Amino acid sequence: MQPNSPPRVRVGHSPDPDDAFMFYGIDCGGVDTAGFDIEQVLADIETLNRRALEGQLEVSAVSIHAYAHLADQYALMPCGASMGDGYGPCIVAREALNPADLKSKTIAVPGTLTSAFLALRLYLEQDFAFKVVPFDKILDVVEAGEADAGLIIHEGQLTYGERGLHMIVDLGIWWGERTEGLPLPLGGNVVRKDLGNEVMQKLTVVLRDSINFGLDNRAAALKYALDFGRGLDTGLTDRFVGMYVNDLTRDYGERGRQSIVRFLKEGAAAGLVPQIERLEFVDLPGGESA
Repeated sequence: MQPNSPPRVRVGHSPDPDDAFMFYGIDCGGVDTAGFDIEQVLADIETLNRRALEGQLEVSAVSIHAYAHLADQYALMPCGASMGDGYGPCIVAREALNPADLKSKTIAVPGTLTSAFLALRLYLEQDFAFKVVPFDKILDVVEAGEADAGLIIHEGQLTYGERGLHMIVDLGIWWGERTEGLPLPLGGNVVRKDLGNEVMQKLTVVLRDSINFGLDNRAAALKYALDFGRGLDTGLTDRFVGMYVNDLTRDYGERGRQSIVRFLKEGAAAGLVPQIERLEFVDLPGGESA
């Protein structure tokens, strides 16, 4: 680093349309980056979860499930989360199975630290056979008969029907019914606590501003995000982004915080994640909303 050069901050996120949409403002120079040199690190969510376990990135998207293992190192930003509000990861199969049949099936999953995997474990309430498959290959694996069913995240939630597959369970709907309407917390952005409160707050504002920039310049942000969608046309990209970049993404507020607390408490009660005494969220000065 040259003298007086801006401090570099590595920000990890998935190479998906919704994450790309959120970071469009930073990538195109549309927002003030508060003097930071922001390097975007693109990787699938399970890789980001594993990197966060090592504390490698200053800011990263992670699964809320994984955050149970990261709470000592990272705080949760109140913006940039992906929450399934009445929809979410789904289990699909080649045949129209009874949901109870899943307990005896082999299910392809996108990673054991993903929130979708924790939700599935809570749903089935028992151990089950599974195989870890890259999230963008799960539809292929199910279609080829290499697994009985697949746990679908990202844009596969919109395209499984084109492959002749059947929806068995939508875990977002299940969670909403279980919690009287809370959204299913899937991914969140975290910032390393050793950076100090001032830097954590500044980086939260940068991300919030980038999300708002995308939402305020939707056509341009969608055009940018289209390059990150596997098999999605403009219409499906718009629909997918709308599912996971919305007002809850600007700031998930008290409702979102309740959902995260509930999700991780249920996981801990089932012995699936460590118990966290207190979740730490980044609060902006003066009560400013993220």
